[in-house]
Amino acid sequence: MPTVAYLANQFPSPVEPYVADEIREIRRRGVSVIPCSARHVSTVPDPDLEVFTAETLYLQPIRLNLVIYAAFLCILKFPLLKDFFYRSLFQGSEPFTRRVRALLHTWLGLYYALLIRGSRPEHIHVHHGYFSSWIAMVAARLLGIDFSMTLHGSDVLLHPTYLDIKLKQCSFCATISEFNRSYILERYPEIQPAKIIVRRMGVDPANHPIKVPPRGPLTMLSVGRLHPVKDHGFLIRACRMLKNRSVPFVCLIAGDGPERVSIEGLIRDLDLRDEIRLLGHLSQCQLDIRYATADLVVLTSRSEGIPLVLMEAMVRGIPVIAPTITGIPELVLDGKNGFLYRPGSLEDFVARVELVHRSESALGPLGRAARQHVLQYFNREKNLAAFCDLILSHISPPYIKPTTEHPSYENSLLQ
Repeated sequence: MPTVAYLANQFPSPVEPYVADEIREIRRRGVSVIPCSARHVSTVPDPDLEVFTAETLYLQPIRLNLVIYAAFLCILKFPLLKDFFYRSLFQGSEPFTRRVRALLHTWLGLYYALLIRGSRPEHIHVHHGYFSSWIAMVAARLLGIDFSMTLHGSDVLLHPTYLDIKLKQCSFCATISEFNRSYILERYPEIQPAKIIVRRMGVDPANHPIKVPPRGPLTMLSVGRLHPVKDHGFLIRACRMLKNRSVPFVCLIAGDGPERVSIEGLIRDLDLRDEIRLLGHLSQCQLDIRYATADLVVLTSRSEGIPLVLMEAMVRGIPVIAPTITGIPELVLDGKNGFLYRPGSLEDFVARVELVHRSESALGPLGRAARQHVLQYFNREKNLAAFCDLILSHISPPYIKPTTEHPSYENSLLQ
């Protein structure tokens, strides 16, 4: 049975349920998967993910004997890794602290290789292009196997640290939108286009009937981490404008994170405590209940991939409003299956909310178009199958034969 090591920055994570979905689907195909996490997770609030906590291989806590062994390998295997050292220290424009961290992550890559060597993986897949992708790249080089990445949004647009060498070294890169693929190929023209492959995420369309709009104040729902990139402050200021214009509404914000205190302060300062409720983190079952009561789902992020929350709303026929950024227009077709607003424009956002409020009873065709679009392009079952086909195509025998550049896995030193 072939084996794949699947590494994420933090797993299991309730905000990234698609990682667990991919692992389950790969296993369903008869492939052994080693779930791995760079950061330790003590508790997972989502019961569906708790099963993974016991079997996940964590890089922490550090094992002393492997720490020493990995440090020894840094010296012994320097010729094999010299291009990584050279890139991290002498090329590019990264600040000094980032270069120091790259050295640490190189050591962690060797440490990670020692952790998984006994399982004899034939491929490493890493989720996101953050520091775990450097760890996976180093481990794959030492073990003489391929590695691949999935890139979403911020890891391409906001924090593409050392992405040039990661893209050069990976066997393929899956990304979730045509926007991301075009951006990568434009920014890194030396990368072969065939290596960058679009594999969309998706939602389960079953058991989500078209929602019948209720009567009463407009209920807006926002789902996402309370993080600066989600820009909940924009949403709260928009709510103040809606209140000034006497639009009856309730705004529910589901999610938790480091911005909660400042968001609570802004709600208090703008006198919106009666209109806005912070729900904290919700499980999928709890979210389903909130979707059932929502008239409108809004997204105000500064940067995104293609958010699952929009797909979840659209498959239920709920109107959505989102900014015209990144790959979102591939999901939301303005005026046809949802609404888009100019990024940063409070006036444009509020005008779209008012349009939904005025036209709520006439939005049935838009909701049906939204559901049909999701069923066709963002169906989880279909897209998971396509992702797994991609993984399997890279662990078949023609792809794992050792070459002179990647020595055989049967390394006497590691054994």
